[in-house]
Amino acid sequence: MKPEGEPSRESNAGPKSKAGRNLPAAIAVGVGLGVSLIVVLIYVPLVWIAVVAAAMAVATWEVTKRLREETDISAPRIPLLLGGQAILWLGWPFGPVGVLGAFAGTVLVCMIWRLFESGLKATPQNFLRDTAVTVFVASWIPLLASFAVLMVLQEDGAGRVFCLMIAVVCSDVGGYAAGVLFGKHPMVPAISPKKSWEGFFGSLLFCVIGSILSVTLILDANLMIGVLLGVALVITATIGDLIESQVKRELGIKDMGTLLPGHGGIMDRLDSLLPSAFVTWLVLTALV
Repeated sequence: MKPEGEPSRESNAGPKSKAGRNLPAAIAVGVGLGVSLIVVLIYVPLVWIAVVAAAMAVATWEVTKRLREETDISAPRIPLLLGGQAILWLGWPFGPVGVLGAFAGTVLVCMIWRLFESGLKATPQNFLRDTAVTVFVASWIPLLASFAVLMVLQEDGAGRVFCLMIAVVCSDVGGYAAGVLFGKHPMVPAISPKKSWEGFFGSLLFCVIGSILSVTLILDANLMIGVLLGVALVITATIGDLIESQVKRELGIKDMGTLLPGHGGIMDRLDSLLPSAFVTWLVLTALV
């Protein structure tokens, strides 16, 4: 649910809001996804792992597809997809050790795959560039997402994930509302021209309030932990948003995909959640 300002060769069909998206479709999709995740986390929290794994597989496919379509970067898709699943699922029985081991194994296999992708007798082209982008994708998507899996496996795991989701949604809604109503001062016009400082402070206000309420009411933790989490998540969610905006700007596209009406692709909904999952896991593991 974020305004994008980069040049695009495609756009979502339908009436657009001031922020440049199909608002009715975005709301309908957002509410549907939210209700589904709430039901999963309340009644079958371990299914959350499968939900995350499926979403990361689609996101990885979207990003690697875009890289191939818009550039000549060849990120090994098969080992990235399989390795991404290993990173996520091995966190279930083995915790952070399983995640780290699977990530290292994925990087190694991707390097070998790219080295010999053209055959044993052919000289690899752009090996350094392609493997660097591959490691970036593996870190950006499955590795960061693994912290959402690690969270749900902890005591009060579903509640911890709720704290993540509530804070990011509050940040998103607050930033959108304040940006549309009051936005006049661009934040980083070179990356995302429609992002404003007014929107950022709207995100900060809503996110801190949402974090305080979720941390105190759901986890029965100290109010100041909610304040710390809210401030940290506004920063990481905004940075995550800007990172994807810059990637899309360099690729010359508006959205990573078209799977979610009003939102774009799966990756367009995950950009702020991925770094926020790590920060939420870190703060709540250390302090709660």
